[in-house]
Amino acid sequence: MKQKSHSGTKKRVKFTGSGKIRMEKGSKKHLLVNKSKRQKNIGGNKRVVHKSDAKRFLRLLPN
Repeated sequence: MKQKSHSGTKKRVKFTGSGKIRMEKGSKKHLLVNKSKRQKNIGGNKRVVHKSDAKRFLRLLPN
């Protein structure tokens, strides 16, 4: 049986040129009026996933 990629992960994850995984930080889409400036701006919006979590993403994206 053919292995399928997880479609939700496909939409949320991008790969860098060196092969690391980048994904958007949560809590940045709505209800921003109630959140502090620090909570919204800290570290930018795109994050490189930690290598211990990268294994999980690679399992969801076999191709």
